[in-house]
Amino acid sequence: MPRADQPLKGIRVLDLTRVLAGPYCAMLLGDMGAEVIKIEEPGKGDDTRGWPPFAGDESTYFMSVNRNKKSVTLNLKAPEGRDLLKRLAKKSDVLLENFRTGTMEKLGLGYPTLSKLNPRLIYCAMSGFGESGPEAHRGGYDLIIQAESGVMDVTGFADGPPVKVGNSIADLVAGMSGAHGVTLALLARQRTRRGQKVEIAMLDVMASLLTYQAGMYLNAGRTPARRGNEHPSIVPYEVFKASDAYLVLGVANNSLWERCCVALERPDLAKDARYASEASRVEHRATLVPLLNQILGARPAEEWLKRLEAVGVPAGRIRTVPEVCESDHLKARGMVVTLPHAKAGAVRMMGVPIRLHGTPGKAKSAAPVLGGDTDAVLTRVLGLRPAEVKRLRAAGVV
Repeated sequence: MPRADQPLKGIRVLDLTRVLAGPYCAMLLGDMGAEVIKIEEPGKGDDTRGWPPFAGDESTYFMSVNRNKKSVTLNLKAPEGRDLLKRLAKKSDVLLENFRTGTMEKLGLGYPTLSKLNPRLIYCAMSGFGESGPEAHRGGYDLIIQAESGVMDVTGFADGPPVKVGNSIADLVAGMSGAHGVTLALLARQRTRRGQKVEIAMLDVMASLLTYQAGMYLNAGRTPARRGNEHPSIVPYEVFKASDAYLVLGVANNSLWERCCVALERPDLAKDARYASEASRVEHRATLVPLLNQILGARPAEEWLKRLEAVGVPAGRIRTVPEVCESDHLKARGMVVTLPHAKAGAVRMMGVPIRLHGTPGKAKSAAPVLGGDTDAVLTRVLGLRPAEVKRLRAAGVV
């Protein structure tokens, strides 16, 4: 039977991040039970609070990556604001920040300072290019990192320009890596009884995703090129056009190829020497792919998908974002959730993708309104009296 406790229950996270990579990291920790206190600039908050479109005057972008958090406004330019952050850090397990490298140190809030106040603190610093190396000074947005990591160089068609991935993949993967790093540091702390610094550079993370593309260059001296929807080592493994819609085939070995030919009512192709092996299909891609498009173009996509599924060949239809959001399968798996929001009403979003059957995560609360938890957090966590919070607010500290 599942336990009531979530894996990160009792862990307090100070989230000083904004935009996407850091907030996504913090949300993943919050999904698993951590208490996430989002520190925002008074009157403005996270940059993405102002990004359209809006629902109930709240940014749909912001709400998509800031659930399961409390919002506290704190002016870190004010000495009292920095003092309050230090006090919060002493009572926290994790601090996340994605300021430009060196900014937190200039504020007197870097890891050396905070780790002296709280040796058990795990301090996760996320940046575009990292804290070392000749380009550490550069700021990094998702588009810049996609370009400089080599990912855009291999994305797009051979006769076209480089193309970015359709969503903010550098930010999102950096956020996932940050959550991974923080969780590993929490695990290590159980043995060492000390926290540590976790450094996540978006460029490092994206370069690591090159995997076999980098291996092709590093170990075979071959430079990867843009191939559109083609896979460099597998055929057919790309997009095809049925009579009414696009579909994809994933025929990664000879057994699947033989079954695919049966589904296509072309068993002769499996015996054709040009297409009989993985390597020969890659060699003769130029004749095989047009032939498959001709065959598949004769019938609707759903008919082909049923025939391919019947013989166990991986295939799928290219679905629109609305189709995915309304997917019966994803809804049945709890991947489309609805949470009440104070201003936006019922907010729908993607759910928790990591499934722990004993201690499951949960999307419990929608994104907070700006500063909505300031009073509650400062009085509960730091023991401030309401009159003191009122004074701090009047002074522009919170």
